[in-house]
Amino acid sequence: MSVGLGPTRRGEGATRTPVAVPGARRAWSAVGAFAAIRTLGLLALALWSRADGKDAHALLSARWDSLWYARVVESGYDFTLTAPDGRVLSDLAFFPLLPWLERALAAVSPLGPGDAGLLVSGIAGPLAAWGLYLTGHHLHGHRAGLLLAALWAAVPVGIVQSMAYSEALFTALAAWALYAVLRRRWVEAGLLASLAGLTRPVGLAVAAALWAGAVGEARRTHRVDARMLAGAVLAPLGAAGYVLWVGARRGSVFGYLDVQAEWGNGFDGGLAYGTFIVDHLGGWPVVLAGLGLTAGTALALWAYARCVRGGQPLPLLVYTGIVMALALCSSGYFGSKPRLLLPAFPLLLPVALALSRMRTARAVAVVAALSLASAVYGASWLNGSGPP
Repeated sequence: MSVGLGPTRRGEGATRTPVAVPGARRAWSAVGAFAAIRTLGLLALALWSRADGKDAHALLSARWDSLWYARVVESGYDFTLTAPDGRVLSDLAFFPLLPWLERALAAVSPLGPGDAGLLVSGIAGPLAAWGLYLTGHHLHGHRAGLLLAALWAAVPVGIVQSMAYSEALFTALAAWALYAVLRRRWVEAGLLASLAGLTRPVGLAVAAALWAGAVGEARRTHRVDARMLAGAVLAPLGAAGYVLWVGARRGSVFGYLDVQAEWGNGFDGGLAYGTFIVDHLGGWPVVLAGLGLTAGTALALWAYARCVRGGQPLPLLVYTGIVMALALCSSGYFGSKPRLLLPAFPLLLPVALALSRMRTARAVAVVAALSLASAVYGASWLNGSGPP
């Protein structure tokens, strides 16, 4: 298995050869494909919500985590909510970069926090698609990069990319950081990894990917330069800084873990998640949820195995492995597992590569079908239980 940093243009196990940085026109084709697929999803949501008597705008900007981020913008980190079971939920669970950006936009525009969050996602989504395209192009060429961006837009929970949530922002930072690692731009990668660490707890996966890439490059070249060291030092600062700040506020070095435990989140190796699936494999209609989670988990594990067998670069394997472990092996919010896997975009690379080898008409038909299914699913999901 090859775990280098360089690209593979022809097949996953082929000899790695240099690939030129794509021109802006080619990159914009991926951004355009992403925008078209997400527009279809928003149109489906608008139509479904209207038929269901709900406000699509409120579903996107003023429910679930969006409200927690808005409260941080309006009041800082001082809000708690007592759940029906007696747990005291703190807004310290939510990392600060998205509310910082929402506050900055609200300060210079008439937008409220929720709409500012929509604008952040509206900008971050295309930037993420651009970063995904560059990564796919770097490894396998233009068609694979284009299809990677399109497939990420067309995943079943793709509607989250258009919400006032942090997934689009985090994925944009992670994608560009990983691309910088593959291009050996260590300081740029470290800065982006640090920002990703201020966005979501899984931001440390980006730092770990940079470290893996740096170690691999140092072993290959038998030297460590100052820029590599600077990037490695910068990478964890965002996540570590926020976690330490929460710890100081809570009076315990493990303060952030305590906050997560109060929300019901912990790392148990997947035991609680497995129990949840088994409990939902009997009776109607809960069996549908159990079967769906089983199929989705199996598909994610299969895709990761394909990434490993195909010789995906080590930084991508490390990043994806950590994102998957934190998503699938945590003890809470089982229905949100698909959303937590949304940043694990390298899982889509084997599919993008397979589609890139098809005739154009067939590949377009597959992506179109997936986009339509994603639009319908996203509309029904947000008008139903939606993301927790």
